[in-house]
Amino acid sequence: MPVNWCELTLTTEPGSPLYHTAFVTQEKSTKKTVAGIVTAGRTRWKVENENNNTLKTTGYHLAHNFGHGKQHLACVLATFNILAFLLHTLLGLLDSKYRLLRQTLVPRKTFFDDIRALIRYRCFDSWTHLLNFMLHGLEVAFPPDSS
Repeated sequence: MPVNWCELTLTTEPGSPLYHTAFVTQEKSTKKTVAGIVTAGRTRWKVENENNNTLKTTGYHLAHNFGHGKQHLACVLATFNILAFLLHTLLGLLDSKYRLLRQTLVPRKTFFDDIRALIRYRCFDSWTHLLNFMLHGLEVAFPPDSS
C-alpha cells in the first residue's frame, strides 16, 4: 500500500530539538496539506494517550498485555475495560446519584474500592439501593426523587 509521511521537529531558538515525531498517511502530502496532517496526527495521539492514561491510572487496570491467553484473551479483556469506561461515562451523564457520588469520591479507585467492599459483604436489591446506601453513609444530601 503506498503511503506518504511527514516529520515534525520542534526546536529551541539555538536549534536544540525539543520534540520530534513522524506521521504516515494515505493522504497526499503537499505544502498545503502537511500542516493539517500534522495537526490531525498530533490531535489523534493526544486523544489516544489521554484515554489510555485514564484507563491505566484511574482504577481500570489497563496495562500492556503481551500474550495472555492462547487466542484473543488480551483483546477481550481490553474490550471489557473500554466497555466499562463507556458505561461509567454514560452513568455520569445520565444518573444524578452516580454523578453525586463521583463528585464526592473523586478518585475512581476510591469509588471502585468502596463499591467492591460493599457488595462483598452486603446484598443490595438494586443499583439504586446501593447508590442510596452509599449517599446515606457518606451523609451526602440528594433529591429523594432523583434517579
